[in-house]
Amino acid sequence: MDPHLRETAGPLSESLPPLTGNAAAVESDRCLYCYDAPCTHACPTHIDIPGFIKKVATGNLRGSAQVIYAANLLGATCARVCPVQELCEGACVLGADHNPIAIGRLQRYVMDYASAHGIMPETHLPSASGRVAVVGAGPAGLSCAGELARNGCSVTVFEKRPFGGGLSTYGIIGLREPVEIALDEVGMIQKLGVQIICEKEVGVDLTLPELQRDFDVIVLSTGLGRTPSLDIEGEQAIMDGLEFIEASKTSLDTLKIGARVLVIGAGNTAIDCATIARRLGAEHVTIVYRRSEDEMTCYRHEYEFALREGIEFRFLSQPSRVLVHQGQPAGLECLRVELGPRDQSGRPAPVVIAGSQFTLEADQIIKAVGQQKPSIASLFGVRTVNGFIAVDGNFETSIPGVYAIGDCIRSKGAASTVMAVQDGKLAAATIRRRLQPASASSEAI
Repeated sequence: MDPHLRETAGPLSESLPPLTGNAAAVESDRCLYCYDAPCTHACPTHIDIPGFIKKVATGNLRGSAQVIYAANLLGATCARVCPVQELCEGACVLGADHNPIAIGRLQRYVMDYASAHGIMPETHLPSASGRVAVVGAGPAGLSCAGELARNGCSVTVFEKRPFGGGLSTYGIIGLREPVEIALDEVGMIQKLGVQIICEKEVGVDLTLPELQRDFDVIVLSTGLGRTPSLDIEGEQAIMDGLEFIEASKTSLDTLKIGARVLVIGAGNTAIDCATIARRLGAEHVTIVYRRSEDEMTCYRHEYEFALREGIEFRFLSQPSRVLVHQGQPAGLECLRVELGPRDQSGRPAPVVIAGSQFTLEADQIIKAVGQQKPSIASLFGVRTVNGFIAVDGNFETSIPGVYAIGDCIRSKGAASTVMAVQDGKLAAATIRRRLQPASASSEAI
């Protein structure tokens, strides 16, 4: 592994230990192997969950891995970062009266076995030919690239960062996914025949006309941008939440943690930032949120986890100014708010209470209030919806032959790794049909 991307250890190592062989066998034997299983329907990539678990129970881990790969090439990542409590495990029929099957941990067990034993996804007889450029090596792009490559296409992925993996590499806390897991999956996609060219940014090093000249199809999977501005005085002293998480994975030795840390925002990224600060020695960590507990965008289980970590929450508090001393934050001035009519997000809008200023002490402030809309939309001139790239039912943008997948198109609903992976898989199926040789198309009819 590159020395700049070291395995996370200590207080930020994976929160759950891997299952032992005996524990995996016992857990898989609990499964009822439901017909038309609710867990499979709840999985956005529709993994045959009873199928892979039954193979675990019979000791066929190679076969189990292929069941997972058939639906999800990034099964190792999704086993770790998926909100299984809300998805597959939340739908488990044993959940009402017993403990649900530990589907995520069983999937991780199988995927770790596959990695250790060099088990690759099965490739298929070539069903398409053509050259595809994928812009962005995050989960959506890797999923699409891998699916196309295993079906005969020539795929090149362009990634502006030094390493592939997107948020899996740089933006997901090590408690959930260590760097080496993300990079291992990047390597697996490369072994399928995908060429990944890093430190090559479209719009800087490449242009749309150049891509259209050299490739039959272009797929945009650029995710979103950095955290947007709060537009408050002293904001230059605030650290970007995604940069904070990245530093915890790439330069932990030099990451400075304050004694009193404030995190602005209440999504899953905010919870991750607060957890890092708490586990790395902050005495007091407080999440500041301008709405109430009911409007938080983080998962309920993440909120409860944060409370167990000793993280405090200040609701109905809107930051208005950062107090700065010698270039460093000294506190955060806030205004108390009450909730008014619903805004465009569908949530009650915060309304400032006059004369309600108060100050929270802090020597480190981090903002985690979402991400900016995809800048590549304006660069390519594609049609947008609320700032996100607009696509049709086949993931094609307003420019013929240019597709888009992942967070950059998620104008509605929650964005997640597993949804990005599914986008990649579905888009690949559409692109394969587009690139299918005429003879094969006529035979299919």
